[in-house]
Parts: sequence; structure tokens; C-alpha cells
Amino acid sequence: MNDKRRLKLKKFYFHPITVFLFLIFITVILSAILSLFQMQATYNTVNTNTKELEPTLVAVENLLSFDGMKFMISNAAVNFLSFNPLGTLLISLIGLTIAEGTGFIEIFSKRVLKKIPKSTFTFILLFIATISSLINEVGYSILIPLAALIYFINGRNPILGITTAFCGVAFGYGVSIFVGSTEISLIDYTKNAALLIDESAHISLTSNLIFIIAASILLSIIGTIIIEKIIAPKIGKYKKEEEFAKTEQYRIINLEEEEQKEIEKDRNEKKGLKCALIVAIIVIFAFIYMLIPNLPYSGMLLDMKETTYLNQLFGENAYFQDAFTYIISILFIATGIAYGIGSKSIKNDKEIVSNASKNFEKIGSILILIFVVSQFIAIFRKTNIGVVITAWLASLLEHLEITGIPLIIVSLILIAISNFVLTGTSAKWLIFAPIVVPMFMQSNISPQFAQIVMRAGDSMTNGFTPLLASFVIYLGYLNIYNLNKEKPYTIKKSLKMISPYFLLISLSWILLIVGWYVIGLPIGPGVYPTI
Repeated sequence: MNDKRRLKLKKFYFHPITVFLFLIFITVILSAILSLFQMQATYNTVNTNTKELEPTLVAVENLLSFDGMKFMISNAAVNFLSFNPLGTLLISLIGLTIAEGTGFIEIFSKRVLKKIPKSTFTFILLFIATISSLINEVGYSILIPLAALIYFINGRNPILGITTAFCGVAFGYGVSIFVGSTEISLIDYTKNAALLIDESAHISLTSNLIFIIAASILLSIIGTIIIEKIIAPKIGKYKKEEEFAKTEQYRIINLEEEEQKEIEKDRNEKKGLKCALIVAIIVIFAFIYMLIPNLPYSGMLLDMKETTYLNQLFGENAYFQDAFTYIISILFIATGIAYGIGSKSIKNDKEIVSNASKNFEKIGSILILIFVVSQFIAIFRKTNIGVVITAWLASLLEHLEITGIPLIIVSLILIAISNFVLTGTSAKWLIFAPIVVPMFMQSNISPQFAQIVMRAGDSMTNGFTPLLASFVIYLGYLNIYNLNKEKPYTIKKSLKMISPYFLLISLSWILLIVGWYVIGLPIGPGVYPTI
């Protein structure tokens, strides 16, 4: 009897949407309780004008109050429509579904990508995912759907493709092969904090360049080993559902006619790929031209009011980051249509729209999930719980009398812990920088290396918290490709699947940071871990 009861319990699973609804309820109740006990914290920020510390008091806000309830009800639509993963995912999917509908992605995958050895392709995917943080979080919206599709077409488990792309972006966030949006968001806080100790302190945009290039390569290599040796065997093969029962049919086959059809099909596919390549080169050239300043009709995606090129490219008012997903979508649309025309796989515009619409049907469940998740994240942020906990952790570090390697490790871990409840990189560094940077400098550790510790701590736990906005794309696509609808991928199950990656990459980050400091290798041109 007991065995039967246990068996029944194992068969019952809450859908992620239901779980997030529970989390919303718990967050609202928790905010009322913590507010009742006056949970609050004070943290210091650096005044950019006076270069002095200014205290900021933050308290948990009660969402069971009149104003709290008003916020949840009146801002529901705003929370959903302004939720960043929603727009970037929809825009990227428009391009992907059209390219898929014309047959371009399938043929390109089978003819080109399938020839690449599995481990090599895993490394390439992880490396592209890792360096995608050069442009904020677009990697989630583009690479997760694309990886799932490519793996499915080539006979590998799409769940593995989704997991690989997500792990690459999330646990490699903040490192790249060039300076990008992370520098723009962190460097001012680092510099202002450094000025508290040294009035002549200067933090250049390339001060972390050598380290982030090396880290992006090393993390991709380590990640490939983890994926292929640990995660892939656990996920197993993808058992495709047979749409029709197998039946034996007898028919007369004209071998010569069949061979002729295959030859013609092969010729059309090659012609289609050539057309797609030509169009891709044109689109990419046009995109690059938009990023070159001071040429006729160039610099369309730059903020020409800024003085430095990096600020023109990655500044708050630059168009490049907002337009990148759209440009990639246009690339897929253009190459897909070019392939369809060249290979004669499409006859007219109505067929393109029809095929794309069919592929769009499967994302309905993700849209519902995104709505619920957008409310949960907005409500949690409104409570200020994450900011208060982060301020406590920063204050704890300030009261610890440690230097050298213990200071580096403790700072790294505390930043990583804070990332569970406060995922914004800038928001965390705003609180931690005035404490971490001076403590490092007083221990003869450079402020530039303190910024590296911030990158590493942020990256270590980035993919292991449901408060990460783009976590919803990972979770949603796991359930799209999940064949057993009675057992959906829950938050717990999705986190458990990537836990080996999380643990081993976190350990790798710690060893990499400490090893780099001990050896004393340069972290940027003319910049070292020590002052």
C-alpha cells in the first residue's frame, strides 16, 4: 500500500507556470513579514561630483499594502511588455522560423554543421555563447532556439543543445574576446571607488582584456569536457515520436527517375546555399558599414554624441545593442529567402508566411510562462529583498579583517551568493565596488583585478537562479522539446541538470582567479593583479 502511494506521488509534477505563481505568492507574503520586522540595510555609494561616500538606506517594501497591491495590478501589462527576453526572443524567432520554413537551416545543418565532430561543435557553440555577452544578453534569445533546432536536425538531443547554449551564455557571462557592454557598465563604479584611495587612479577600457580573452577560451574548453563527459550521457538520446505507424508498401520504382530527382535536388540545394552565402555577405557587410564612423551614410548604429568609439558602440544611447537582435533576424530572413528562391523550395510569399506561422505555433506555452515570470521578477525587485541581502553581504565583507588570497576568495563567493537574489551586474557592483575596490587596493591588489573578481562572481551563479530574466527561455525551450508532457521540466529539474556544470565551472573560476593572482600574469595591456 505504501509503495503504491509513493508511486502516485512520483507521477505528480507541477508545471513551471504553477511553480512561479507559488513563488509570487510566497514573495508577497514574505515582503509583508520582513517589512513588519523592518528589515533594511545601508550601503555606501560614491558621489561622482564630490568623490565621497554617501549612505543609502534601503528597506523591504510591503506588497500586501495598498500601494503594493496597486503596483502589482496596475503594472502587470508594463512588466510583461517591457520584459527584455520577450522582445528579443520574438524578434530572433521571426528570422529563425522563416529560415527554417524555407529549409535553409536544415540543409545548412546537414551539409555543413553535421560534418563537424560533436566535441568540436560543442566547443564552438560554448565559445560563441560565452563571448555573446559582449552584447548584453542577446545570446539567450538567439542561441538557445538555434542550438535546439540544429541538434534536432542532426540527430542529437535538442535538450542537450539547449543546455549547452544556456550554460555557455550564463556561466561565461562577462568574458569575451573584446571589450564590450560589461566594461561600460562596470568601469565607472570601479574608477570612482579607486579614487577613494588614489586620486590619480585610472581604469582603462582594456584593463581586463588579456584575462577575458584567456578566460573565454579556457571556460569553453572546460565546458566542452563537462558537457560531453558528464551532462550528455545523463541526458541521453532523443527518442522522436513516430507520427505514423510503419506499414509495408509495395511499389515499382524507376531507379533512373529517382536518381535523376536526387541529382536535381542536390543541384538545387547547392545553388540555394550559394545564393544564401552571397546574401549573407551583403547583409554582414551592410551591418559592418553601420558600425564605421565618418563615412558617407555610415555609423547608423552608433551614438555619435560620444567621444570614444566604445561609448559610441556600447553607451546607454547607442543603437548597436538594441539593433543587434534585429540585424541577426534580418540575416536569417534574407538568407532563408535567398536559399528558398535559389533551391526552389518555396514558390511564393504566402508559402513563406505559412511555413513560418506553423513553426511559431509551438512557442505559445513560452509566452504564458514569460508573462508569469515577468510578474515574479518585477514583484521580487519591488520588494527590495535582493538589494537588502546584497548590502548585508557587502557589509559583512567590510567587517572581515582579511587580505591577499582569502580576501579574493571571500569577495568572489559573496558576490556569487548575492547574484542569486540580485542578478543585475551594475546593481551589484554599485554596492560592492566602494567596499571591494578600496580593500583590494589596501592589500596591494589592483582595482582592475577587483573588477575581474566581480566578473567571475557574477558569472559563477548567473545561470543557477530563476531570477535571471533569460532563465525563462531555457526553461521554456526545455519543455517545448520535452516528449513526456506528463513530466515537465520544473525549476528543480532544470537546475539539477546543469548542476555539474555550475559546480565545476565555479571551481574553475576560483582556481583561475587565484592562479592568475599568484602567478602575476598581466590582466590587460600594462595592467597586473597587484598595484
